[in-house]
Amino acid sequence: MHDQRTLPKNIAGYQSWSDLTFLHWRIEPESIQKLLPPGLTVETFDHSAWVGIVPFSMEKVRPWWAPAVPGISWFLETNVRTYVRHTNGDTGVWFFSLDANSRLAVRVARTFWRLPYFYSRLKRLSDTTGKDESRTYTGSRADRQSTSYKIRIEFKPTEELQEAQDGTLEHFLLERYLLFAAGKTGSEIYSGRVHHVPYQFRKCTVHECSQQLLTASGITCDNGLPVHAAHSPGVEVVVSPLQKL
Repeated sequence: MHDQRTLPKNIAGYQSWSDLTFLHWRIEPESIQKLLPPGLTVETFDHSAWVGIVPFSMEKVRPWWAPAVPGISWFLETNVRTYVRHTNGDTGVWFFSLDANSRLAVRVARTFWRLPYFYSRLKRLSDTTGKDESRTYTGSRADRQSTSYKIRIEFKPTEELQEAQDGTLEHFLLERYLLFAAGKTGSEIYSGRVHHVPYQFRKCTVHECSQQLLTASGITCDNGLPVHAAHSPGVEVVVSPLQKL
């Protein structure tokens, strides 16, 4: 298994992923497989495919050769993802969409990382009531007002953080260090590796989840509350360059 604590020889950049909420739904594997490009096979856990919506804050984003820049290196992001295996045996994340409230980030990611980014109006609100802490994430794509969401979660900040253990659902969903992206023709597959220590997370309660992100990605499922939810303070990340498989 790849040692996430070992820095790579080739580094494309650095970034921090902060205040992440992982929301996941069970999906029939066949309905996900038909949305994947050739060369990728949907991975399952407990006989189900899983799709996730993950809102978080991207911070201190910078290439290896430059410092982080205020107003550019900090932005909000929300991705829609599932978990796949390449024909070479590598496993990782396939992104159906990634929303960001930075036009520059969208342009760069689409051009250099071959990822389906969309410019969106995103907000994140934090609140503390008694011993509980909440996050409210809202978003709406600038070009498609119907593709929007509002998610409100709550967790106990005093609850001890944990690390996902091998063989658990949390490990399957959270401990992913490889992304796949398609080339312009769709027949080429690229991969990019990220490096960070394992997530520290705690369970959270979802009080509201109204969204059209899954439907916009062609995913057919019950758009009600997710069946699994977790919150993580975040990780520091080192990014390796894309490679053609």
